[in-house]
Amino acid sequence: MNWIETLLGIDPDLGTGSLETLIVGAVVLVIAGLVISRAARTGERSH
Repeated sequence: MNWIETLLGIDPDLGTGSLETLIVGAVVLVIAGLVISRAARTGERSH
């Protein structure tokens, strides 16, 4: 899981993959938040 190193040619986490994991986790949380928010808004309109 070293796509930052491959893509940018830098090694900010010394090859551990922790930065990539953090980025992917943040993206997943943002997407989950958007989905939950949209579902809540849709549920409010149907009542």
